[in-house]
Amino acid sequence: MSQVKTLSTSVPIAMSRPLLGWTVHDSIVIARSTILASFRIPEALFFQLIQPVIFVLLFAYVFGGAIPIPGADPGSAADSSLYRQYLMPGIFGQTVAFAAAASTVGLAEAMQKGIIDRYKALPMSQSAALIGNTLANALRQILVLTVLSITGYIVGWRISDGILNAIYAYLLLLLFAYTVTWVGAFVGLSVPNTETANTAGLIWIFPLTFLSNAFVPIDSLPGVLKVFAAYNPVSSLVLATRELFGNPTGYAPGADPGFWSLQYPIAYTIISCTVVIAISAPLAIRKYRSVSRR
Repeated sequence: MSQVKTLSTSVPIAMSRPLLGWTVHDSIVIARSTILASFRIPEALFFQLIQPVIFVLLFAYVFGGAIPIPGADPGSAADSSLYRQYLMPGIFGQTVAFAAAASTVGLAEAMQKGIIDRYKALPMSQSAALIGNTLANALRQILVLTVLSITGYIVGWRISDGILNAIYAYLLLLLFAYTVTWVGAFVGLSVPNTETANTAGLIWIFPLTFLSNAFVPIDSLPGVLKVFAAYNPVSSLVLATRELFGNPTGYAPGADPGFWSLQYPIAYTIISCTVVIAISAPLAIRKYRSVSRR
């Protein structure tokens, strides 16, 4: 008799992927690859580092003596030195705000080259591509802030309120960088090409940084602009870092800034970052999903 052998075939059972766990894992993978990719283009990294250094030298040595800061005689050497102490937190704030432009251009380029479609085809969390990209752009600011801090030290900037408060100030700057990268991500996914992204990524950052206390005291601004600058998150970020670094704030000792956002700049900055992320992150993820289905 012939014997019939039955072969048992085992069908692999798909395991359920924990949403949060895989999202975190995939985001870290994307962030790591994005950071490594940036080091493969040293020219772009060089210009990203040199631009804020130019701003430091320009404002410290060209405009420093022309902008009076409460606490020193206008035009004196002490006034110029005081302005450099006042200036550096403003440059820090401006620099991390420009992280949004890198996110805008990076995602617009990824969309144009079809990289987003490749991400869509991979068995990965849908939101990981954006979370990883924004995280990478924020973490890149660590290197930029390090170079800026060294440059500031060379021109006379000092940390005067302890290392712990300085660490808090740097963490606040990184939080703000991560916040604006979500806005940049939404803009980058909304424009048709990288050429448009180069303009769209910067057009809203310049008024946000220059209509603030980054370079001049808010009291020197006229009416409406003064109110806008007072509630501008860049102003609260810069003032918070000035206080944490122990640098001049632009106000006479004991003076009342007159606005809640400037009376409690750390709290206002954290609240602003939380609100902006809560609004822009879901919008960017939704835009990402609709764009990748084209």
